[in-house]
Amino acid sequence: MGAAGAAAVAAAIAQAIKASGAIVRVSPDNFLAIVGRADRPLVVTAEGGVFSTRYDYLTAYKGLIFYAKSPSPLRLPGGTETIAAQKIWIPG
Repeated sequence: MGAAGAAAVAAAIAQAIKASGAIVRVSPDNFLAIVGRADRPLVVTAEGGVFSTRYDYLTAYKGLIFYAKSPSPLRLPGGTETIAAQKIWIPG
């Protein structure tokens, strides 16, 4: 990839970050703690990985988006609404 291609990729990533807002990556344990603080949590989940399965999670809390990935499924608190996505892509 030439310099122009690398610049285009960097510009696309910057645009994706602007469009999505702040995304905070946290550990699975911290993610579960954040979900536990929400009154009516909504979590987007996806399975991914090439050589081994990984589980991706997104939730919003107090205006921020929190992301976690885990090698095994997380046990979300009861009452958590989930949306299964085909893929979660985080810019950067």
